[in-house]
Amino acid sequence: MKPASPYGALLDANPARRSEVAVLGASTHYWEYGPADADTVLVLVHGFRGDHHGLEAVCAHIRGIRIISPDLPAFGSSEPLEGYVHDIDGYARWLEAFVEQLGLSGRAYILGHSFGSIVVSAALARGLNTPKLILVNPIAAPALAGPNGVLSRITLWFYQAARALPLAIGSSMLSNWLVVRVMSLAMVKTKDPELRRWVHQQHHAHFSSYADRDSLLEAFEASIGSDVSMYAEQITVPTLLIGARNDPISPVPAQERVHTLFADSQLAIFDDVGHLIHYERPREAAELIVRFLGAGTVAEPRS
Repeated sequence: MKPASPYGALLDANPARRSEVAVLGASTHYWEYGPADADTVLVLVHGFRGDHHGLEAVCAHIRGIRIISPDLPAFGSSEPLEGYVHDIDGYARWLEAFVEQLGLSGRAYILGHSFGSIVVSAALARGLNTPKLILVNPIAAPALAGPNGVLSRITLWFYQAARALPLAIGSSMLSNWLVVRVMSLAMVKTKDPELRRWVHQQHHAHFSSYADRDSLLEAFEASIGSDVSMYAEQITVPTLLIGARNDPISPVPAQERVHTLFADSQLAIFDDVGHLIHYERPREAAELIVRFLGAGTVAEPRS
């Protein structure tokens, strides 16, 4: 039986509106939450192999802000980029074009989670104009050089092998139930059994919604070959970093170091959570976001 979302009632009270727009020659699907005429607009950029569903729990808690949550190109319902590699530069160009296409340049606040934190940081370094930046579980250090460097290389070899094999075999490897479950078990930290079941279900439902093996490998290579520290010194807008004490991808010392590289930043570190703040601690994240933006409210819990 499919586990019910612990945030379902809040999301039902803040339903999404689905839209589609052509960006760099390809279709980008996005979802909007909150009032369409709100003065404050927040654009979300999700992590690697996810889609907009990953940040829905955060959206469910926020009221009074127009939130726009796209599926990254080649993930979820969005098409792959046309004429661009799915690397950090390609995704940064896409984000600039997406924000401009919606008429939000210089107005929309930007939030990136995990891989999305690299994408939005690169976009700001390229010149994307935003009043404030929010990074949740920021990738604060190079994956290949960090404490999980060996695991990152093994994963890269796995992706490369899956692309080299015949399509049916390679696709089966990438979406294998056991592979997804091992990843999910490594990430989840909550001891709440119902929440754990729901997080695992979310990963199994959405972790394999990618367009093709080539774009997936390009994005993975980008995710392990770049990090926020490469762009932080070029970002001057106020920045909120929301990190985690038990994040296996970004250790606390790396988070603290990247915090010092920004011209104007604040760092909040959650205890007893890892790389899944957006799933396990969305209410606390929403509270920080609302306070940082100086707009909106956090909804009261619903049963």
